[in-house]
Amino acid sequence: MENLQIKSNIVISEQSMNIVRPLAKSIDWQDRLIAILGARGTGKTTLLLQRMKDEYGISKEALYITMDDIYFTTHLLSDLAIEFRQQGGKILFIDEVHKYPNWAKEIKNIYDFYKDLKIVFTGSSIIDINRQNADLSRRAVQYEMTGLSYREYLQFIGVGQFEVLKLTDILTQHVEIANMLSLKFKPLQYFNDYLKHGYYPFFIENMNTYAIRVERVVRLIIEQDLEFIAGFNPHHSRKIYQLMAILATNVPFKPNITKLSEKTGIHRNIIVEYLYYLNNARLINSLSANGKSVSILQKPDKIFLENTNLLYALAPENVDTGSLRESFFMNQLSNSKHNVSLPLKGDFLIDDTYTFEVGGKGKTNKQIEGVHQGYIAMDNLESGINNKIPLWLFGFLY
Repeated sequence: MENLQIKSNIVISEQSMNIVRPLAKSIDWQDRLIAILGARGTGKTTLLLQRMKDEYGISKEALYITMDDIYFTTHLLSDLAIEFRQQGGKILFIDEVHKYPNWAKEIKNIYDFYKDLKIVFTGSSIIDINRQNADLSRRAVQYEMTGLSYREYLQFIGVGQFEVLKLTDILTQHVEIANMLSLKFKPLQYFNDYLKHGYYPFFIENMNTYAIRVERVVRLIIEQDLEFIAGFNPHHSRKIYQLMAILATNVPFKPNITKLSEKTGIHRNIIVEYLYYLNNARLINSLSANGKSVSILQKPDKIFLENTNLLYALAPENVDTGSLRESFFMNQLSNSKHNVSLPLKGDFLIDDTYTFEVGGKGKTNKQIEGVHQGYIAMDNLESGINNKIPLWLFGFLY
């Protein structure tokens, strides 16, 4: 365990505290068992290390471990927890928990038997805690780490710190809000940069290799993370990557499962299942008609890539402006915990109440004519009027 403590001390001492994501303040760190789930590259590890550095520093009371460490090929997590506790340890920060066999069962046992030991763990968003053999769903308080919003991106690049906006405030006060923000910075000056390379926090490290790293994130999710799903066939990894390439060049995509099956060589029933997993892995966003449940057996009515950076990384020569706008809108609304579905008229129905059409400056009310609570999210617009709201403003929802 000594070597693990040395590794933990090193990564903590090297961790920057310049920018701390808002999720850190939302978490009630007093809970004994905390789960932080999210896609690769969104900053889960950084969040753990920043919490450790801020609260504990270099201390034997806290330990950071990652479950892909070679140590855990010959040692049990539960044995480590016992030894750590006996030596005065109070909180374990466990990274990449899904890479450890029987992780849910062992964490449950640690939680049940050692009530003076806290655990914070991270895992892939593909994990469904409710489906684990051990009942962690009623024990662990779950949080989700998303990529950066447009608002957070502006903070990362030093433009300024801005408050999160409520959707209802945007709908009723967007003119005043947009005008106020426009006095502090030029919203459209940075918006296209965000769409290209602002979603994953690692853009700050090296912009020149950003697209390569995003593509690598996709590959690792498909080639490694999906393998932790029971029944997943690892021989399909290459075909799933092919499926992602097809989606990237055709989004927003109304899936024809039979044609996708023909192109990829994957059985049509398995295609629907994999689309469900890709949605959970935060590589795509599935849109279903209002009132239709989203399940592993249900074909989505429309598919978007999860964020606009994926469009530029996977299909840079085929980036469609309309797809870009709609992908951004759905991403920001979904990440801010709003319910997004497909309406009878327009592009999106939000919270079963507000209908949105997304487009450029020339977009009219034609598609949402006669719709109660109908709005246009308009690109290339610094400030709106009436029901026409600047698209960039929805990037302040989280």
